[in-house]
Parts: sequence; structure tokens; C-alpha cells
Amino acid sequence: MADWRECKLGDLFEIKHGFAFKGEHFASAGEFVLLTPGNFKEEGGLKLKGDKEKFYSGAYPEEYLLRKGDIVVAMTDLLQNAPILGSSALIPREGRFLHNQRLGKIINLKSDQVLPEFVFYLFNMPSVREKIKGSATGATVKHTAPSRIYDVSALLPPLPAQQRIAGILSAYDELIENSQRRIKILESMARALYREWFVHFRFPGHAHYPRVASPLGEIPHGWEVKKLGDLAEEMRRNVPKGKLDEPQPYVGLEHIPRRSLALDAWEKTTALGSNKLEFKKGEVLFGKIRPYFHKVSVAPFNGLCSADTIVVRSRRPEYYAFVVACVSSDAFVAHASSTANGAKMPRANWGVLAKYEVVIPTGTVAKKFSALFADAIAQQQTLIFQIQNLRRTRDLLLPRLLSGQINVEAIA
Repeated sequence: MADWRECKLGDLFEIKHGFAFKGEHFASAGEFVLLTPGNFKEEGGLKLKGDKEKFYSGAYPEEYLLRKGDIVVAMTDLLQNAPILGSSALIPREGRFLHNQRLGKIINLKSDQVLPEFVFYLFNMPSVREKIKGSATGATVKHTAPSRIYDVSALLPPLPAQQRIAGILSAYDELIENSQRRIKILESMARALYREWFVHFRFPGHAHYPRVASPLGEIPHGWEVKKLGDLAEEMRRNVPKGKLDEPQPYVGLEHIPRRSLALDAWEKTTALGSNKLEFKKGEVLFGKIRPYFHKVSVAPFNGLCSADTIVVRSRRPEYYAFVVACVSSDAFVAHASSTANGAKMPRANWGVLAKYEVVIPTGTVAKKFSALFADAIAQQQTLIFQIQNLRRTRDLLLPRLLSGQINVEAIA
């Protein structure tokens, strides 16, 4: 560490504020994602496809279109979320993301002193983050400015050590990204399987099942039309507010991802500020507020969840996979959205959803589908826990590497 030196961040780069995009051009979908602090994960990086994601459909200055590899920093904290002030993210793709004024973009990096990959991890160093937070102002929402960040000091190793440190940490991030891609592939395969078998009726041996008339159109012979409530039930295990006997995993609506069965975020809690619900591993968590957000996931463990969640359990094991696939399908979510009550905060109602008509296969087809679909869910959940372990290891290594506690030259 003899050749490490302490320097101010303002000696290494400049920070450019984003553009004040006009609210009337915000959209729920579109080509350009307007990045805000709501897109940031506390541990660094972007969290896309969440409630905080915004799109933009109006004109914008070309200089605020972000490029792949650009580094952006959250200059403002969030009111009702984990503190993300000062955390950074790398832009993952070309020509899709826009630079909001509550973010800072790293520019004019002094490449003879610091590597961009190292800067990304430097902003997610706990001690640096604490200094940035300490520089912030605001009674309710904390905000910092480029000039305040410039005054933050940090240890800077020589370029070869920076490269080695960034390489070690990025190896963990690449493993995490690979696991996340595998989760998405499994999701796509599972959904495609459901569509083939139960929407298009192209299941193994389907040629031997003549079609017969039903209230839902022609269906394979021997199959039945039933209500979802005949196959699944809502589980309302109420847990009153107050202290818990021991820490419990808690899943809020903000933790449930959009259009993904893989629940990959949660927190631990020792006390409840309001009444919650208990759920069991394998049950479906359906976000009933604004159901068009398509927040439907399978619980990978026992825990507690928001009372604004519908906890769904299959009545019979052979229909478990079918229930999961049905409740998470686009058609069912569209039905939940169209029947939700309330103008500003529409809520789905299980009493209504239980009447949703479905086509039930024969026992043989149901068992085959359950075996395939349940295996995809199990693989997803294994990958989720692998990602959690990788993140924990990376987050333990990061401060030790960037502070020089671990000698990177000694690592083979």
C-alpha cells in the first residue's frame, strides 16, 4: 500500500447533472427509459422493470442520451426506499437510457490516474458513500451536489491495482448477471410451455384428443372448464403489528418483481408497523394494488408479506404448477386489472378472481406439466439463493479491496 495515495474525487473526474425532462411526456412504456434514483439499487447498479421505472416519449437534447458504459450517480435519496444517495450504476445498453436531473454523470475522467471500472466500485464503497451522505442537505429528502462530492476524499491505488480490484469484483457481477439471465431463460421456457399446452393445446399426444365444445370454445376431449377457486384458495394468515419473536423475512410489494416468478429481493424485520400476512414456501404472491404492474412471484421460503398481497395456494399437488402458471399469465393479470376496484389505487379481489374460468387437463397431462414447470421454478429459486450468496461475498470483499486490507498482488 506504499504507493496508494489519498486524493479528492474532484481531482479524478467531473460530474454533470441531467436534464429536467417534462412530466407531460412521461409514459408507462416506451423506447427510452428515463433513469431516476428510483432505478437504483442500494448496493449499486440499476434495478429496472420496477414500480419506479419511467419512460419518455418527448423530445430531448442528444447529450442526455446515455451510452453503454457511462457511469451515473444518484444525487438524491428516496423517501420510502433504501438509501441510495451516492451509489453508482453502469449503463448496460446503448441508446436506451436518458439522464434525469437527479442523477450525475461522470465526465472528463482522468484516465492517467483512474479507471472507469474502479470509479464505479469506488462510489459503492461504504466509507465513500457515508461521506457523500454527510455532504447532503435537506430535511426530508437528502440531496448532494457535484461540488460537495468533489471534496470527498478516498484512497487511490496505482492503475495496475485498480485493474486487479475491478477485475475481482466484476467477476462476481458477471456471475450474478449470468444467473439472472438463466432465471429469465427458465421463465421464458416455463411460460412458453404453459402457452403451448394450455392455450394452444399442443401438449404431448394432443393428436389423440379430439376437440369438443365448451363455454370457453373447443377444448381437448376429457378436459373440463372449472373456476380457478376450485383449484386454488386464498390464504389469509393474519399477523398483527408489533414486535416479532425472532427476525422474519418480509416481502413488500416493492420487492416483488414485475412479470417474473423469481422473487429475488426481501428484507429481514423484527417488528411490524401494520398488520401483515404469513406465506409458505411455494405459494404465489400476487400484488393486488394496481395489478397491471404484473407483480406475481413464487415464494422461495416461509415469511411475511404486505396485506396488499393475495397469497394463493393450490388445493391439490397435481394442479400446483398449473395454478402458478395461470395466475402469473398475461391473460389472468389482464382480467385482474379489468375487474379491480378503485380509480387511483385499483385493487384486485380474490372473490372475483376465484370465478375466473380455466380449462383443466386430465390428470396425466397435469402431472407431466407439473413435473416440468415445478423443476423450472426450483432451478430459479436455487439461482436466487446463489445470487444472494454472490452479492454477500462481493459486498464483503469490496470495502476490504478498496481500502487495501486485502493485498491484491498476493492473490493468485
